[in-house]
Amino acid sequence: MDPVITAIVAFLLVVVLVAIYLSVRIVQQYQKMVVFRLGKTNEKMVRDAGLRFLIPVIDRPVKVDIREQFIEVPSQTTITKDNAPINVDFLIYWRISDPLKSVVNVVNFAGALQGVATTTLRAVIGDILLDEVLSKREQINEVLRVKLDDVTARWGGKVTTVEIREITPPRDVQEAMNRQLSAERTRRAVITESEGIRQAAINVAEGQKQSEILKAEGDRQAAILRAEGFGQALTRIFEAASGVDQKTMALQYLEALKALGAGPATKFVIPLEFTRLMEPFGEFVQRGMAGPGSESRSGD
Repeated sequence: MDPVITAIVAFLLVVVLVAIYLSVRIVQQYQKMVVFRLGKTNEKMVRDAGLRFLIPVIDRPVKVDIREQFIEVPSQTTITKDNAPINVDFLIYWRISDPLKSVVNVVNFAGALQGVATTTLRAVIGDILLDEVLSKREQINEVLRVKLDDVTARWGGKVTTVEIREITPPRDVQEAMNRQLSAERTRRAVITESEGIRQAAINVAEGQKQSEILKAEGDRQAAILRAEGFGQALTRIFEAASGVDQKTMALQYLEALKALGAGPATKFVIPLEFTRLMEPFGEFVQRGMAGPGSESRSGD
């Protein structure tokens, strides 16, 4: 083969390979590609992931990573509303939401975001008291996120999260906080102990109250039972007494007189009822002494 033809073929092959290399681009799944054609671009020139072809020399591609990323803002000294200096460092999580704006409107999105974050932090902390800065971290995170998101919207970015990692107050404030924490713990311990003592006293009083109630209830039941037993006894005595006639009662009185006569006493008090009970006995004695004949004569 003619060396000239060989050289021409080789040259054309090199040109084709270079053209293919310059015209073929592979866009990853996590990327977008912004194509500048003769220095101009628009939203239609934004390419998605896959194999993409460009016009060599005329088209210039710029790949944009659309994954979520973070930047670390180093410790910044800020002044609170009550003029207390504190050091704050935080993290910012962000991603590119508009690849075209992120290429056209800003040179370095991450650097611009970090610069805006430091100034925004000072503005936000400057409107808050020290106690609120220490106790309302979540609210400060949200305020920072909203403000940074508003600023970076024109750069095609989206701030998803802001996390304050550490807030370092002045040394004297830290010592005061430690003393306050110790006092608070002591107060809680005293309150807990007093609550325990009060509850124990209440339990003891409740126990005594229940004991007194049970005792009174037992005494009442016992009194009721005694009264019922006494009433039943009186009922039985009354029933027994109602069946006793005068002769039986007289015999009982005679037994009582016999016992009195056996004693040393010389004076006795005899109830009036006894004389009335003895009248039938007197009549019985008189009839016995009169004998049978007297009864027949009286019959005549």
